[in-house]
Parts: sequence; C-alpha cells; structure tokens
Amino acid sequence: MASLDDTFHSLHQQGLLILANVADAGGARQVERLGSKAVATSSAAVAWAHGYQDGDKLPIGLLSSTVASMSRVLSVPLTVDIEGGYSDDLEHVAKVIATVIDAGAVGINIEDGVAPPELLIQKIDTARRVAGERGINLFVNVRCDVYLKNLFPVERRLEELLRRAALYASAGADGLFAAGVVEPLEIATVCQESTLPVNLLWRPGLATPEALAQMGVRRLSAGSAIAEFLYGAMEGVARGFLENGQLNTHDLKAKTYGELNALMACRSQ
Repeated sequence: MASLDDTFHSLHQQGLLILANVADAGGARQVERLGSKAVATSSAAVAWAHGYQDGDKLPIGLLSSTVASMSRVLSVPLTVDIEGGYSDDLEHVAKVIATVIDAGAVGINIEDGVAPPELLIQKIDTARRVAGERGINLFVNVRCDVYLKNLFPVERRLEELLRRAALYASAGADGLFAAGVVEPLEIATVCQESTLPVNLLWRPGLATPEALAQMGVRRLSAGSAIAEFLYGAMEGVARGFLENGQLNTHDLKAKTYGELNALMACRSQ
C-alpha cells in the first residue's frame, strides 16, 4: 500500500485533481466523505477561522494545531497552504515546514508573491532539506503570483510565468500553481511548456474541468472561494435571525476576499 506522500504525488500524474479547500477538521472530514482523493487548506480560510487576516498573520501554534486536527480525521493526503512560509527568514520557513509535516501534511503550497523568484528558490531548497530529514516525499506546489498580483504588464505575463516555472522546476518544485491564469490559450501554453504538473485557481468563467483536463491541467483549487461564500451565507442567516428570530436561507451571497480580510484586521495581532 502506497504511503500518503507517494499517493499525493501520483494524483498529479493523470486526470484532474479537484481540491475544495477547507479551513478546519470538520470541513476536511466532510470533503473526504464527499469522495475527494485529497484535502487542501486555504491559508485565507484558516486565518479567518481563527480571526486573523490572510497574509503571514497566523501564529505558527494555531497553524500546527489546525493541521494536526485535520490529519487526525483524514485517511487521504493533506496538503497545506503556508503562504510564503510566513517569513522571508529561511530558518523560520524551515520551522514552519517542519511544523506542518510533523502535524501530518504531505504537501505544501508556497508562493513567491512580490518577492524576487530567487527567494522562493531558496525556500524550495529549504523545503526539500526539511522533508528529506523527516523521510517525507513532500509535494512542493509553488504558486507563481505573476498573474494573481499583476506583477508584469499583460503582454509580458506569460513569458515571465514560464521563466519562473523553469526556475522553480530546476530548484526541485513538484507542481506549478499558475494562479490567475484563465484564458484557454494561455492555460494550454503553460501546460505544454512547463515540465511541472499545472494547478489552476478557480475563477468565474474558467473552462470546465473536462476542458481543463484536455488542456493538460492536473489540479484545480477552490482557494478561498468556498470560505467566502460560507462567511457571506453566515452573515445573511445571522442578520435575519437577529432581526426577526427566523432562519431565512434565501438570497444568500458570498463575501469578497477583501471584505473578509478587512473584517479580521482589528484583531490580527
């Protein structure tokens, strides 16, 4: 029987792995019960669940306990979004990676953000070292933020994404999270040119899972979208109950990422 880490790697080799990102153990268990072959966290959803903003704010102790609570109830691989490692200090990044592995994760998402790609290369190397020390075949999924954060002019984005993808692959990454890419021709180009399994972030108007699989996409993530809807729904239901003592489940709508991150700002420290 394959170990969970090897199983998670194999899930990126054929078909399309769809991950409905969760924030807690209850959500993880529910998603597994629905038939998901693996479970992924959303860094934003986990932070919001604890009353923190997304963006390197979550204390490592809460991250550790959250991951441990998920792995306790799961029988499928668990991958954890650790943002940029919650630091640019490589010793702290190593501590974060060790923490999530020790808590039961067999995969991580780690992003470049607005920093130079050379820094993420160092973090990838750190992840490989820490995982090797623990005997884990950690799946290191690197999120390239060229599109998501509009780091380059439109006419240069694809070229820069592919350049970074090659750098990250050479550094030992296992997957490329091309977050923000939605145009079919660009998606197909990334899949053709990158040597890494390509992960996309769900966006309205994105091609169907069947079409994405045909283009060569190997992973589709919900990101924080599920949490955004759940918090919006909770606000709508709670508002109605506070106003009239009734649970009205009609006309529910999602909150936005910006609204939720702003909501948590007052108690981020």
